[in-house]
Order: sequence, then structure tokens, then C-alpha cells
Amino acid sequence: MFENKTVIITGASSGIGAQTAKDIIKNGGKVIGVDIKAPDFEVAEFIQADLSDKASIDRAIAALPEGASALGNIAGLPPTQSANNILAVNLVGLKYFALGAIEKLAEGASVVNLASLSGYNWRESLPLIKKAESLTFDGVVDFIRDNSMTAESTYPFTKEALIVWTMQNRFRWQARGIRMNAVSPGPVKTPILDDFVQTMGKRVKDDMSIIGRAGEAEEIASVVTFLLSSRSAWLKGSNIYVDGGMFANILAEQYQF
Repeated sequence: MFENKTVIITGASSGIGAQTAKDIIKNGGKVIGVDIKAPDFEVAEFIQADLSDKASIDRAIAALPEGASALGNIAGLPPTQSANNILAVNLVGLKYFALGAIEKLAEGASVVNLASLSGYNWRESLPLIKKAESLTFDGVVDFIRDNSMTAESTYPFTKEALIVWTMQNRFRWQARGIRMNAVSPGPVKTPILDDFVQTMGKRVKDDMSIIGRAGEAEEIASVVTFLLSSRSAWLKGSNIYVDGGMFANILAEQYQF
């Protein structure tokens, strides 16, 4: 599926990012891992980057080779981190890195953003999402303060905004054949699952009770890998829920069907 292809993966050192990288390698591809620490498995190239820091991202973008066939924006912070860091990494840094990296991608490349089930209510957040569209690193602290945001509210907001950004970019690079999609996992067994239980305890436990269990990183990564491949060429601006049926359950309860 990825023979003679190179894929850039942020957050490649753990969780869904690591599993996606392993899937790509297993399917014949080369992975450029971008993370704050190196993965414990072999990748074609590792680029250290702190996605909360503009200068660090600039160095990472400069180090990227030309012609990668896909970009997986998987790095992210859980809601146990500070609101400022969550907003900087999960939204501002992700977008800044992606826009720089896309300039170096091959024609026909695929970009996949890792969103979250917690971003399902993006319609209600559109006014705030629009306020954040031109947000830069310099404005993060003021944005958090001016909108009275906490870590617990910032995390889902970044995922809501990421889903909207994905849809906005459905045709942005169409002349180059580049497409963008998103994946929204429900609770997943990764090193940060406990962080979600700690901060969103009842909600996460209720979700897992309804769907029976948390997902496995492999189950999310398989969908991300498909979207990163040429087999998903007709998908543009889509957000796919990989959540054990939780989003369908939310809609069924909301609309009583």
C-alpha cells in the first residue's frame, strides 16, 4: 500500500501515532517521525519538534524532505495539561506545522488530522472557532484568558476547531490533488487514557460503559492508515468517527430515533 512512499507522522513515538507509523512500515512505506522524543522502534528519519514552539516547528519543517506522499497530524496533548499548552499544540501548532509541511508534499498527497469524539458538538462552538481561525502562538494566552477557558474546555474546543478546519480545507489544495480528512476516536487504550479519566471521569466511564470497552490503538490506526493511502482518494473533508458507535448513540438520543 505504501511501497516507495514516505509518510510524515507527528506524535510517532506513542499511542495512535506509533501504531500508525508501524502500520505504514509494515505496508512497505518509510516513516518520518516528528515528536518531542524519539520512538522506540526504527523509522526512516526522526525529527525532534515541540509543537508548542514556533521556532521548533520552523526547524522541523526545514528538515522535511520534498515529496512525501502523506502527512498524519496525530500529536496532541490531553486535558491534564495546561489550557495554554493544549491550545498551542492541538490547534495552533498542528495547523502551523501542517501548512508548512504541505508545501513539501507530493502531488496527490493525503493529510489526516486526528480529532476526537469530544469535538462532535462543533456546530455550537462555531462563533468561538471563527474567532480562533487566525490565532497565532502570540495570541494563545490572551485567547484563553479572554474566553475564560479551562483545560477541560480547551481540549474539546481544539478538536471541534480541527474538524471544522478539515472541512474548510476540502478543496484548498485540489489543484495539486492534495486532500485532507480527519478521524475522531472515542476512548482509546493509549498512555493518555488515564488523563481523560482523570479530567473527564464520569463522561469517559459512561461512554466506555455504553460501548462496552475502550478502543485499541490498532483499531484507530487502521482507519488513519487507510486515509493516508491512495485507496481513500475520493474522501475529502470527511471526519470519520471510530468510536464503537458512540457518536451514533449521541445522535439517536438527541433526535430520539
